[in-house]
Amino acid sequence: MWSRELKWAAEIAREAGSVLLEVYASDFQVDWKGKGDPVTEADRRANRLIVERLHEAFPQDSIIAEESERASDVWAESRIWYVDPLDGTKEFIAKNGEFSVMIGLAVDGRARLGAVFQPSSGTLYTGEVGSGAWVTRGTQHTPLHVSELHDPSQLGLIVSRSHRPANTELLMRRLGIQRETTCGSVGLKIGQIAERAADLYAHMSDKSSAWDACAPEAILVAAGGRMTDLAGEALQYARQDVRMRRGLLACNRAAFDAVLPVVRELAAQSGLVSASG
Repeated sequence: MWSRELKWAAEIAREAGSVLLEVYASDFQVDWKGKGDPVTEADRRANRLIVERLHEAFPQDSIIAEESERASDVWAESRIWYVDPLDGTKEFIAKNGEFSVMIGLAVDGRARLGAVFQPSSGTLYTGEVGSGAWVTRGTQHTPLHVSELHDPSQLGLIVSRSHRPANTELLMRRLGIQRETTCGSVGLKIGQIAERAADLYAHMSDKSSAWDACAPEAILVAAGGRMTDLAGEALQYARQDVRMRRGLLACNRAAFDAVLPVVRELAAQSGLVSASG
């Protein structure tokens, strides 16, 4: 249904990736939008390119991008593009390669397609809900499907490289998890789950936004996984509020129901959700 949109998202993500690499190779300056929230010339240049290209291709659609001062003048509530031009700015600054371009489309409030491109490796994750998810490396275009592990103790947990939440150890103990890996960009974490290199990601914070979630959710759902808030409720995408105030939970489908009660309890203890969900 959205194959044309997905093709454009992938193409534009690659173009933005080239812009990021140009800055990445230079001695760039780091500015700060707020405490612990860096921004670079790469964020701004890629943001501008993506917004312009999406507007040219889909002039009737709304566009909400992280580095735009305001949302687009077009307000098509039924179709909203969410753009993170540089997801993993801290990794970009550290030059460890774990950053990505993320472009997602929400239709009627739900994530429907997404493209996540890692410029440093040339890896492209794409997904269209109802049609499938793929990873492209060079000329290899491989279908993706999450693992079918159902025992939480067998899952691989993936966490942020730049910061490790205080309740990570508690989550691992409660679920009996032994395997933990780290990664920068949210999009790349979800790509790892789609490729079966990991199975679970829990963002226990109210600091994420719709542009952090839209493209990754579409890819994960298309690959057979689930992505919700920490109470297990569906993520909603609307122009009125871009904040994901109840965090993010991403997991393979087989283990989701066993993982959710533990995650929800920890989130309730942190005040992110109510005790009843």
